[in-house]
Amino acid sequence: MLDIADELNRWVEQGREFAVATVVAVGGSAPRQPGAALAVDNDGTAIGSVSGGCVEGAVYELCQQSLEDGLTVLERFGYSDEDAFAVGLTCGGIIDILVTPVRGGVFPAALAAAAQGEAAALARVTDGPSELMGRALLVRPDGSYEGALGGHPELDRTAAGEARALLDAGRTATVTIGEDGARCGRPLTLLVESSVPAPRMIVFGAIDFASALVRVGKFLGHHVTVCDARPVFATAARFPEADEIVVDWPHRYLESTEVDGRTVLCVLTHDAKFDVPLLELALRLPVAYVGAMGSRRTHEDRNKRLREVGVTELELARLRSPIGLDLGARTPEETALSIAAEIVANRRGGSGVSLAGAHTPIHHDGTELPAGRIGSVA
Repeated sequence: MLDIADELNRWVEQGREFAVATVVAVGGSAPRQPGAALAVDNDGTAIGSVSGGCVEGAVYELCQQSLEDGLTVLERFGYSDEDAFAVGLTCGGIIDILVTPVRGGVFPAALAAAAQGEAAALARVTDGPSELMGRALLVRPDGSYEGALGGHPELDRTAAGEARALLDAGRTATVTIGEDGARCGRPLTLLVESSVPAPRMIVFGAIDFASALVRVGKFLGHHVTVCDARPVFATAARFPEADEIVVDWPHRYLESTEVDGRTVLCVLTHDAKFDVPLLELALRLPVAYVGAMGSRRTHEDRNKRLREVGVTELELARLRSPIGLDLGARTPEETALSIAAEIVANRRGGSGVSLAGAHTPIHHDGTELPAGRIGSVA
């Protein structure tokens, strides 16, 4: 639900009633992952998606019914070849969808937090006693929480602890706990959606390739920073879509700024006086991706220089250089696509090979946060 928080928060502020259908479990080649949502208001306006089109019509009707009767329902959709006109997933997967009327509770606060870019987790009961279905907790990074799941007093504390752990990792996932909050007893399943600030992409080197990469990075949902030591090149006029432009030596800026396990670093300077001190630091940071532009000759020379300053072989193994996947890219835009493809493949565990004729899965279960607000599901 938090993936469409911006629009839903506006609906709350406008006093509109609505119901939300959220994917809470998937099996097989499902088109959307848990947390994906479709919402319908009392005027029939719809936003979001739960299946990429396969079952949207049926889910739309479920939302309208939920608004009318005020009930929370769990519905399963799967593939059916018995009836060509049956409502189902053509891809052969299975999705469970929880449909909930949003009328107060912690939902408005959760939507406001997500819309404002604050870190918060929404934990909802998706499988368990009927009287608990759809009940929710809003959990903050400090472990405090709002709302109540009901049942045993320990249940809320245990659920909040599980949600906080997923929030710390920036992940959306389902967890199973006991109905009384313990690890034993009748099981209760929660969907925990994590709302975290957009992951960072820091592009070093204010060149034409960087301009194209900024646009692609923004498209993928990153907060994009461009850094270059040359003020004549690092300007807002050259990079209007960047969230931040920094004029500083790259390694000095990297030393002073905050990064985390979702941050991607793209080094496009291909100049040893910038690259070596920058990569010496970058390869020792707990970031998601470090890539560097340059020819294979530049790559070999750069690696030699990095070894000379003490970078280990294990640290060098983290470096994606030459940067990007082999797409035969020529233009800045094609090169940016190549780099973005490698970043996505690295995050999701993809091979980078063509799906046609391959026997690799179409969807991978990554454990890192995808670009954007909602985390991946593991």
